[in-house]
Amino acid sequence: MQKIILVQPPVEDFYDTEVRLQPIGLAYLKAALNSELPDVHCKILDFHTGMGRKTLKIPKELSYLKEYYAIKDESPFCSFFNYFRFGESLDTMVKKILEQTPDLVGISSLFSPYYREVLALVDALKAMHPELKIVLGGSHVSACPELMLGHDGVDFIITGEGEIPFIELVSSLKNNSDYRTIPQLGFKENGQLHINPAKENLDLERFPIPDFSDLLSETYRYEGQKICFLVTSRSCPHRCSFCSVHTTFGTSYRRRSVQSVLQEIEIRIREGYQAIDFEDDNLSFYQTEFREILNAIISRYGERKIQLMAMNGISYISLNQELLELMYRAGFTNLNLALVSSDKAVRETTKRPHTLEKFETVLDTSVRIGLKVIAYQILGLPSESLSSMIQTLAYLGSKPVNIGVSTFYLTPNSPIAKNFGPRSEKDIFLARSSAIAITSEAVNRDSLYTLFVTARILNFLKSLPITGSMNLSTLLQCTEAENPRQQLGLNLLSILHKEHKLLLSSKNGQQIEQRHFTYLVYEQVLNQIVSVPTQGGGSIFLHH
Repeated sequence: MQKIILVQPPVEDFYDTEVRLQPIGLAYLKAALNSELPDVHCKILDFHTGMGRKTLKIPKELSYLKEYYAIKDESPFCSFFNYFRFGESLDTMVKKILEQTPDLVGISSLFSPYYREVLALVDALKAMHPELKIVLGGSHVSACPELMLGHDGVDFIITGEGEIPFIELVSSLKNNSDYRTIPQLGFKENGQLHINPAKENLDLERFPIPDFSDLLSETYRYEGQKICFLVTSRSCPHRCSFCSVHTTFGTSYRRRSVQSVLQEIEIRIREGYQAIDFEDDNLSFYQTEFREILNAIISRYGERKIQLMAMNGISYISLNQELLELMYRAGFTNLNLALVSSDKAVRETTKRPHTLEKFETVLDTSVRIGLKVIAYQILGLPSESLSSMIQTLAYLGSKPVNIGVSTFYLTPNSPIAKNFGPRSEKDIFLARSSAIAITSEAVNRDSLYTLFVTARILNFLKSLPITGSMNLSTLLQCTEAENPRQQLGLNLLSILHKEHKLLLSSKNGQQIEQRHFTYLVYEQVLNQIVSVPTQGGGSIFLHH
């Protein structure tokens, strides 16, 4: 019997998020392989989730960030400090993989800045077992196929949707047949790289639902509940210039049948999952089908019995009051909406088909229904001025939303990347929000950092349990807050407004000035906000 091991590797960064969670892509591969080649033994090893974290030295390419992430700030509007490895150690991974005596190891490479973690595992496996065959797949492989296939220890890569080419590769290796014509397969021959083009997109009904049998449901949790990923569609009908989803899933936007989605939900509930995260790139585009799914969930399980979410974000262009009410009744508690920018010209430049008027309508309806909204802004888009970013942040600061900001990074092979020319391996490593890597003469790193922290300050003000109206100056004179962290935040804000300097505060009470925080930029944001809404239903007026 041939043995296949599929691996989700660790990631190394300043922070980790829930969206890097369950290896659903590997679970799709295993299910497809089991259905077509049942005599092949396949096992998934997740070395990322539930493996803890270890503090690492900040890589030299990111050493400039030490001036920004200077100490472990304990304030409510802190940024980052330590650099971590989230997941298993290299030695332990190699040991656990090789003790399975695999014939082929498939490693997922999803996020471009973490490609080094993938290649380090390849090198370590080859050092212990030079004859072991290794294949890489995932969205980063689709974006940078030559980089990954060109690495010495990599035998194969698969670009795009992996199910069919993976089955064909395993079959050819098992039968010692020719694999060189397999679509989407990358291989080496006589020192040359060969990467075959794709044929057609996958029929999403062809294979069984993802096989989670190797994954402990207790490991995957959100707010204490067991959570699983679920996908109802692949690709996206939009063409946002900063997104590379089409390099993996193609330009054909496809949706599964409502029946198959509901069958999968039923199976996950029986498996003990209490929350479902829809990982679609555009969950609500087909409104009729989405409405059918929500109505069926309500009918079968009751209202708000399952926690539903779309942490990958949801396009608000196709949402309306009826759909939002259904989402709330079915179990959605939060909405993640990507505003990107409130500037119409920026949205047009980045090919976002969304309008600010539609965003406001969806936001107002969501708040009235009881949905909590997180609205996302991208800081540092090449087409956007500093004044436009300030305008967007001020706009979100005045709305009843939690603000999610990320600094722009250049996703390899995204449409916007064509404007930047060839990207080096260092550029790919820096393609992460925490790096604040893309700057310009018009918008420098200090301004981007200041806007990031300003968003956290606005979120802090919104989190305060104020039920009435209060001036910010009065609030900053308060001597008692509900808890020490809130009090620390108010104290630091008071200093910021009196002395125009941001202090970072460590656990032992050490305080240092963050000189890269630009008070003028912060002030320009606040000057455009009349009042900040609070979670208690009150308002904090920023000016007398």
